Amino acid sequence: MSDPRTTVVVITHNRRDELLRTLGHLADLPERPPVVVVDNASTDGTADAVARHHPRVRLLRPGRNLGAVGRNLAVRDVTTPYVAFCDDDSWWAPGSLSGAADLLDRHPALATVTARILVEPHGTEDPIVEELRHSPVRGPDWLPGPALGSFLAAATTLRADAFRAAGGFHPRLWLGGEEELLAVDLAAHGWWLTYADHLTIHHHPSLARDATKRRGHGIRNTLWFTWLRRPAGPALRRTAHLARTVPRDTVSLRAFAEAAAALPWVLRERRVLPRDVEARMRVLEEAQRRSTARRYVG
Repeated sequence: MSDPRTTVVVITHNRRDELLRTLGHLADLPERPPVVVVDNASTDGTADAVARHHPRVRLLRPGRNLGAVGRNLAVRDVTTPYVAFCDDDSWWAPGSLSGAADLLDRHPALATVTARILVEPHGTEDPIVEELRHSPVRGPDWLPGPALGSFLAAATTLRADAFRAAGGFHPRLWLGGEEELLAVDLAAHGWWLTYADHLTIHHHPSLARDATKRRGHGIRNTLWFTWLRRPAGPALRRTAHLARTVPRDTVSLRAFAEAAAALPWVLRERRVLPRDVEARMRVLEEAQRRSTARRYVG
């Protein structure tokens, strides 16, 4: 049965075949969600292929690669109360969009619902799932699942109004760990984030990716997030920890240099988190230091 509560937003860049596979899966969902694709200046015929094979999909062509900010462009005009993100190499399982919408309906202080991630073609759980399932963040009793300090955009359904009120993804971060800043801004506005083990998204990792570039952006964005929102003491300790633990190579050096060069605008935009949100960050940071599931920085 169709479900009009959620719009699916997909950003893409030069992954035509993966995107067409994803759109095929989304078209088969019983919820029949409206889908918006933001083509970040692909040069492989992506936009034409979407228009030809999936004419019901709303296609946005900003004319340049906006990275994660392409999602902001899409959400700006979304009319459904909820928006679900997925990447061009991931897709929602049948019933999961409705399940996430049910949770958001029942809990008005909930902003995001992150699903379990199965890695294809073998359907194995992404290692990050175990950490989501056992998140150390303490949440209120009403929360329907573990409280999270951040979320994974490609596996999350969000309350559209909360996303817009928090400003969406920061344009400077582009792509790579961009969720962390938005997550704490949502929390600072009083929203909660949760993980739902009964919801599923499938991820078939694309071979068309620049892991080196993504790692560099992840280090840079972690530094920017730290300097933008953490108090001085934790920010200095986190910076020193990253300096000790990232690979000692040109990628890391360039990332630190890019981060440092941006200090003027970082200091202009710096806004320290409320104490209760900062307390959650300290708990999460300690857990992340022990994490081997997914790192941009090591």
